[in-house]
Amino acid sequence: MGGRESMQAKQTSNAVIKMVISMVIFGSIGFFSEHTNVPSIELVFVRCLCASLFLGVCWFGSGRYRTEQWNRREVLQTLACGFFLVLNWVFLFKSFEETSVTIAISVYHLAPVLVLLLGSLIYREKLHLVSVTSIVICFLGTALISGINGNTSLSQLMGSGIIWAVLAALFYAFTTLAGKGINSLSPYAVTCLQTGLGVIILLPFVRFGAFSDLSHVNWIMIVSTGIIHTGIVYLLFFDSLRFLSTRFISIIVFLDPAVAIVLDTVFTGFRPDLYQSLGIVLIFAGMALSLIRKHKAVPAEAQADSTRI
Repeated sequence: MGGRESMQAKQTSNAVIKMVISMVIFGSIGFFSEHTNVPSIELVFVRCLCASLFLGVCWFGSGRYRTEQWNRREVLQTLACGFFLVLNWVFLFKSFEETSVTIAISVYHLAPVLVLLLGSLIYREKLHLVSVTSIVICFLGTALISGINGNTSLSQLMGSGIIWAVLAALFYAFTTLAGKGINSLSPYAVTCLQTGLGVIILLPFVRFGAFSDLSHVNWIMIVSTGIIHTGIVYLLFFDSLRFLSTRFISIIVFLDPAVAIVLDTVFTGFRPDLYQSLGIVLIFAGMALSLIRKHKAVPAEAQADSTRI
């Protein structure tokens, strides 16, 4: 019994390390994207291409492809998730182009609250007072960050990058909701299908001239977003997921935006003003409130399904 407990403790410890590393790496994606010097569509195309090749090799190398349980519903569901995920990435990188990483990543983390809101509409789940409060707090925070007032036009919002971050959060929410119930396919199969679809979808829109005159540093940053920020992060994340509690995972995901904000303030010198700082605090306070409610209302097994994508 003692040996089994020791092994479980070691597995949990290794899983914690892998999860922390994956969150820290993903938190740096905004910093990397700013140094690629390519537009969002081209960057996501290379990300999908590198990730699909890397994860495909890992999938075949591990032999997992032999034991895959293919069924039509889950394949179609995975492809739908892939479509939403590709748009999520395009809008996220577009927001990095138009505004600071701190602002973009803060607004992007509206996603869990949007999942809560959309889930209540799609699945007709009752919204409790705590849930409604968290939604209101988050959207107040978004308004403060973007500087919305009665004179703000749509073109100003588009130019500010806020709208792209909101769209990224929205499509992340679509990805999460569409991915509920994908249980038979392995993470390798799911990710390879999604990134492979991304390559096919984006290929007609890629301007290959955007890759000319890039420096070695640019190429390192571009390829890193595919192999490191997608391939390696996915392997670390999914390998650790089954050994960790949902509560721990929900808390540790805050490490991702924390790293992004630290890198943005230290290396790019971004300093939010008073209203933007308050908006950032409100968004993460609302997100934390929604997660607290989620733990009380949703069984652990259901939450584990929702973190699969």
